[in-house]
Amino acid sequence: MLVLLASASVAQRPVMLAQVQVEQKKIVRIRPIQQQAQTVPAQRIRWEEKRGPKCLQVSTLAGATVSSPDSIDLYVRGGQRLRAKLEKGCPSIEFYSGFYMKRSLDGRVCQGRDQIHSRSGGECKIEKFRTLVVAK
Repeated sequence: MLVLLASASVAQRPVMLAQVQVEQKKIVRIRPIQQQAQTVPAQRIRWEEKRGPKCLQVSTLAGATVSSPDSIDLYVRGGQRLRAKLEKGCPSIEFYSGFYMKRSLDGRVCQGRDQIHSRSGGECKIEKFRTLVVAK
């Protein structure tokens, strides 16, 4: 009879449930590439813009430089160079000391969808990507 009373008291205890949710943010920092001083002045390369990709893998980015008031040139592993055109009214000068990108779930950065964030707190949407080729 004692066994029955003990099991009845265990069954009457309230069951407590808990849920734990773990979130993780991934931020990619792109550092500007410093132009090295050369003893012999190099011929200035003229770049021509061609149609670019809509998205690119964040893991392929190797560096960046500010190329004009409204764009940033991205160096991609493998030697390709892309130009990220920024939305109107967004000065690229804020990105001289580098910038951050929030890594999306698909691991890509896309035009019209993603933003870049300056170290000073500004942010700009990427309007479009252009592929750069040496002008003939």
